[in-house]
Amino acid sequence: MKFTMTLPKQFNDMTVKDLLEKEWLVPRKVRHFIRTRKGLLINGKTCHFQDLVHSGDQITVFVEAEDYPKRTILFGDSTLIDPLYEDEHLIIVNKPYGMKTHPNQPEEQDTLLNHLAAYLAPDCQPHVVHRLDKETSGAILFAKNPFVLPILGRLLEQKKIFRRYQALVYGKITQDLTIDKKIGRDRHDRRKRLIDPKGGKTAVTHVQVAQIFPTQTAIFCQLETGRTHQIRVHLASIGHPLVGDPLYSKKAQKRLMLHAYELHLTHPFTSRLISVQALPGLWK
Repeated sequence: MKFTMTLPKQFNDMTVKDLLEKEWLVPRKVRHFIRTRKGLLINGKTCHFQDLVHSGDQITVFVEAEDYPKRTILFGDSTLIDPLYEDEHLIIVNKPYGMKTHPNQPEEQDTLLNHLAAYLAPDCQPHVVHRLDKETSGAILFAKNPFVLPILGRLLEQKKIFRRYQALVYGKITQDLTIDKKIGRDRHDRRKRLIDPKGGKTAVTHVQVAQIFPTQTAIFCQLETGRTHQIRVHLASIGHPLVGDPLYSKKAQKRLMLHAYELHLTHPFTSRLISVQALPGLWK
């Protein structure tokens, strides 16, 4: 595999070693292979790991597929993929409602990851950066190679990947609010999460009112954290469960009214702003 990147204008000088280890989070074993094979070029020339790289430098990295653990993903149906953005390093797709993000068992092949593997074959294989619940639709990001995967994972951890959700809840929410409640596992139902002030993990959800209806409210949600079922648990905890939620609402509907509507990030290699909307969304 060959990757070529131009370092952005605002890039701070650092050694090749720090670029690979601290900036791009390349695993130690892979860094070793790059060094022993002389598998990194600066502006087309070989270099040493203590050489400095600068803003505007073109970095070319050569790695072998064998440098990373082997993975087997069964192919699904490529026609089910709705791409929103794609380049040589990453892809953002629009996940349908009712489809799992990835398989839980090796023999599964009817998940978004399986379908995406078929869509990208034979050039590359997708890697999960984050996930959406089976009942949630919308924009979801995948890495197209193992080299960029930890970099995208770090951006997610550092809250540098912006995600905004559309949701429809029961009842009237009359003003914007922030829900800051810790979330933990439900010991009585392994499928569910609950508010756990003592043992739970920090979870923060920002809610913006979009439209108020007689018995429901259309809202946008922005996450500061990414806990399992976070939006669903937080809204249910304030008496406004999501419409169609099979776990946290007792009223049956056709689908869970939660949609990952927008996703924005700055590309880690080009510094270009990537901004997508997963249309049509839950409402116009």
